[in-house]
Amino acid sequence: MNKKERFERIIEYFKKEKPIAETELHYKTPFELLVAVILSAQCTDKRVNIITPALLERFPTAYEMAQASSDEVFEFIKSCSYPNNKAKHLVGMSKMLVEKFNETVPDDINELQKLPGVGRKTANVIASVVYNKPALAVDTHVHRVSKRIGLTTHAKTPLETEKQLVRYIPEELIPIAHHWLILHGRYVCIARKPKCESCGITEYCKFFEENHKKPF
Repeated sequence: MNKKERFERIIEYFKKEKPIAETELHYKTPFELLVAVILSAQCTDKRVNIITPALLERFPTAYEMAQASSDEVFEFIKSCSYPNNKAKHLVGMSKMLVEKFNETVPDDINELQKLPGVGRKTANVIASVVYNKPALAVDTHVHRVSKRIGLTTHAKTPLETEKQLVRYIPEELIPIAHHWLILHGRYVCIARKPKCESCGITEYCKFFEENHKKPF
């Protein structure tokens, strides 16, 4: 099976079995999602969803968060990973949104990356989830799963993974493909021991092909 065929069959599986795939982060506005995604770096969505209600009740808009000190924000997010840096990023991001973007979260990936705490992955999440743009965010799940199942080869960085994936995924499916791969990595193709016995794409999976020569 060549790479193009592998992509086509895996995409067809997800289109049929997971026609709706969305972020598991809780949010109501683009600003709330941006806050949540910044917090989610090296932290679980479950933990972020525990943190954000109180944080966003106290600072519901960029304007209000921009008035806060990083120490104030820290008190709300101290149970997540790297809270000191993230508190500074959230305040800095909010100030820039107010001062340069009239409190509107940009839809352009390059503009988004000007915000403190926003790298390419976060920018792609916002562009795809909020604005439905063909941007594919690569987190640890996407990077690992894509390599394991054979969608990417020799991709050492998230950007290399992203470039290889978008080459074969139809543009209109790029936003949802991000979620397909994340959720597959989170619940089925888990890092330490993938659940191949309950996976629906073993027939097209390079890892399964190389490691399971006989049926379960």
